[in-house]
Amino acid sequence: MQHTTKQAAILLLSDGTIFHGKSIGISGTTFGEVCFNTGTTGYQEIFTDPSYFGQIMVATNAHIGNYGVNKDEIESDRIMISGLVCKNFSDFHSRPDSESNLFDYFKKQNLVCISDVDTRALVSYIRDNGAMNSVISTDGTSIEELKKQLAQIPDMKGLELASKVSTKTPYFYGNENAKYKISALDLGIKTNILRNLAKRDCYIKVFPYNTSYQELKAFAPDGYFLSNGPGDPDPLESAISVAKEIIANNNPLFGICLGHQVIALANGVSTYKMFNGHRGINHPVKNLVTGKGEITSQNHGFAVNKEELDNHPDLEITHLHINDLTVAGMRMKSKNCFSVQYHPEASPGPHDSSYLFDDFIENIKLSKN
Repeated sequence: MQHTTKQAAILLLSDGTIFHGKSIGISGTTFGEVCFNTGTTGYQEIFTDPSYFGQIMVATNAHIGNYGVNKDEIESDRIMISGLVCKNFSDFHSRPDSESNLFDYFKKQNLVCISDVDTRALVSYIRDNGAMNSVISTDGTSIEELKKQLAQIPDMKGLELASKVSTKTPYFYGNENAKYKISALDLGIKTNILRNLAKRDCYIKVFPYNTSYQELKAFAPDGYFLSNGPGDPDPLESAISVAKEIIANNNPLFGICLGHQVIALANGVSTYKMFNGHRGINHPVKNLVTGKGEITSQNHGFAVNKEELDNHPDLEITHLHINDLTVAGMRMKSKNCFSVQYHPEASPGPHDSSYLFDDFIENIKLSKN
């Protein structure tokens, strides 16, 4: 095995804290809000999830790259994270059905990565001090210059990012002869959401994030879907307006993650930026309707205001995050509308919550009758 010497690299946080590590061999500097994901597998799905756009990902699993990459394990057309921080980065992979190593995958898309970092100490620091902007530098740029550049990066609060990841033109997914038609507003939609709808006999037309209700309606859909995505939901005035119109017309509506937050805002319920957010594939949620627990996949840095939701006359909480009692799901009492803060399509993660897609189809059936 050939021995190579790794170049020194750093992760600089906006409060001035520095973590030292090594470059995996891709030179450059990259900026984003630092966050961590506690999943032990599914790194390729995480890296390509549009909800992570604008974020530097810290992997809590000690080994990244050991099972390579596979074209069937991507959630969008490109890597979405701004950069990666990990403990051990493996240039070699041993899974039989992997198609290439992770380094080559990163190299093609010029993703800057720092390894050999004490990620346990880093995650502990983020948990204590909150998510904040950061920069990875592997090219020797001075600390003072990096601090100047980092100070110019906008905070995630108030930042509209859906436009950066949404499709530019409408496209179709699934069998055009399927029983149900769905208009999906793409705020950063994951491919596995489309797979889950398609396997339930849905033909989906995916629209850009700023599409009007009339354009969505022109497809003559049986139901409407608001997708996951990155950034603050508050600036998404067009999507909020669309949600209001869908609700006013009592069309079947299902929202996930960012879509869930948009539905809350459409009902006059505010959202807020969380201290750390929820990112991982082992988050416990309680279904308040059935009384059952679910282990869920989550990825969000904003949440819906629980107190306002409790006092809303036409909304009720259906799911709660067991760890911190934040809102994990809600539904409208008088309209055909529900949403969840987490990811029932998983990828990666458990499939405890896939029934929510079935619930959406049942709502469509009821509306058609």
